[in-house]
Amino acid sequence: MFNFFLKLPFATLLAQESGSQSGSLVQTLLMIGIALVFFYFILWRPEQKRRKAAESMRSSMKKGDRVVAMGIVGKVDRIQENTVVLKMIDGSKIEVLKGAISEVQSTPEEESSSS
Repeated sequence: MFNFFLKLPFATLLAQESGSQSGSLVQTLLMIGIALVFFYFILWRPEQKRRKAAESMRSSMKKGDRVVAMGIVGKVDRIQENTVVLKMIDGSKIEVLKGAISEVQSTPEEESSSS
């Protein structure tokens, strides 16, 4: 008898949904499609553009450029495969990951040759 009461609500629920299932399926797929388009144009596409710009900035840096890496300011002393060695104002050197560099300020040729 207990099984009868468990099956009854599910049977009526399934019977009600089967009549309008095709219409609600189309609406659900349409809403999912609109959400995906929204996320693409609002979130993913601008993030891809920012990531591309940051990568091109990092790949264009050269020795002598002034960079900011996680709040640390220094001049590029040596560029390696995944890291950059920065020279601080007091002459000390630190090594940071290229991905940590958030800003590159190119130094004009005459300024880098005079220092």
